[in-house]
Amino acid sequence: MSSTASRTQEERRVLAGTLVGTTIEWYDFFIFAQLTATLLTPLFLEPLGEANPGVAQVLSFAMIGISFFFRPLGAVVAGHLGDRYGRKRILVLTLILMGVATAAIGLLPTYASIGIAAPILLVLLRVIQGFSAGGEWGGAALMAVEHAPEHRRGYFGAYPQIGVPIGMILATGLLYILRVALSPEAFTAWGWRIPFLLSIALIFVGYMIRRAVEESPVFKQLSLRKASEHTPLRELMTGHTKQVLQAALIFISNNAAGYLVIAFFISYTTKVLEMPLAPILLATTIGSVGWLIFTLVGGWLSDKIGRRATFVIGYALVFVWMIPMFLLVDTGNIVLYGVAIFVLTVGLGLSYGPQSAMYAEMFPAHIRYSGISIGYAIGAILGGAFAATVAQILLETTGASISIAIYIMVLTVISVAAVLWVGETRGRNLHVEEIEGEQAESRVAH
Repeated sequence: MSSTASRTQEERRVLAGTLVGTTIEWYDFFIFAQLTATLLTPLFLEPLGEANPGVAQVLSFAMIGISFFFRPLGAVVAGHLGDRYGRKRILVLTLILMGVATAAIGLLPTYASIGIAAPILLVLLRVIQGFSAGGEWGGAALMAVEHAPEHRRGYFGAYPQIGVPIGMILATGLLYILRVALSPEAFTAWGWRIPFLLSIALIFVGYMIRRAVEESPVFKQLSLRKASEHTPLRELMTGHTKQVLQAALIFISNNAAGYLVIAFFISYTTKVLEMPLAPILLATTIGSVGWLIFTLVGGWLSDKIGRRATFVIGYALVFVWMIPMFLLVDTGNIVLYGVAIFVLTVGLGLSYGPQSAMYAEMFPAHIRYSGISIGYAIGAILGGAFAATVAQILLETTGASISIAIYIMVLTVISVAAVLWVGETRGRNLHVEEIEGEQAESRVAH
């Protein structure tokens, strides 16, 4: 086999390996988020749900958010180990940990069976999910970008990103099928457990694919040059805090707007607007196809016109669409709801596709896993962790959905400012020579 054919085959394995892991991660998160909006509140917060449904809904959305607080811890641990011992083995470990926690939720007794222990165990499993998710994305993004030819980093880096809409399609599509196939009583009694338990099969498939992927070539260089003997986390926190902050702020708008689609709108449309659930799930699934397409377009476009310009275009679309989107959703018309979600995914995709490449280009190789993982995790806390909770509180206090639109618009302005602060990163050197130059300069300075 020629070296070119061998390289192409390995690139395909890398893309498949990064895609399958993030797909499973987000499938797990979306299943929980969407069932929280519609079912898990009465099953696991039974007394509070009966006494005060509004407060119970806020708390159930908070259960989505609480796992985000443990993402930075997962990012710190996985990033440190990934920078020292390799991207590949950490990716396999985070994948298994996420799958085990998700399957365990499918086996968890409800409040009616074990009382207060039920929500406590549910929160504990959500913490494990958050911990593993904190390390998953950074490793997947680096495996894709560090294997990519320089002129295709954006496109390669978009593959772990499309795990979000594919996970959304799988989760929402499966819930739609179960809702149609089962009676409401059967779904409430046992049907809701099926999506969680199916995570076991997905984990097996993901493990087999990831095991066949070679280690990142950049990390191989680090290993050969003993660069992994450094303490990447300490160096990151003392010398690259600005880049971590920039990475976090770049992400907050995309993550917050995404979680409106993932969690809030399903609750809002069914409970406030009293729209039927099955068509909402179907429309959300179709909207996720747009998210997938435009995330790939965003990665590809960033290779052509630059990361910064692609981000700005995507965020401009999110900003201008916010108020029209809520006006369409508030009509209660399922077709207009589908249009509202699909158009939003254009901006979401364009401001998500370039993220892997831009983040990788912001950090030197020996602290890259730690840097992008922690930046991403902090951005998720500031953006999506409590986006659904904030949206619900704004709705409860103002009575106007437009207040939620303004909240996202403010976050979008912050994210655009962060993108402009970073500047253009396309074409920066990702390899070990960059490290040696920086270290030499540091030695001269001291």
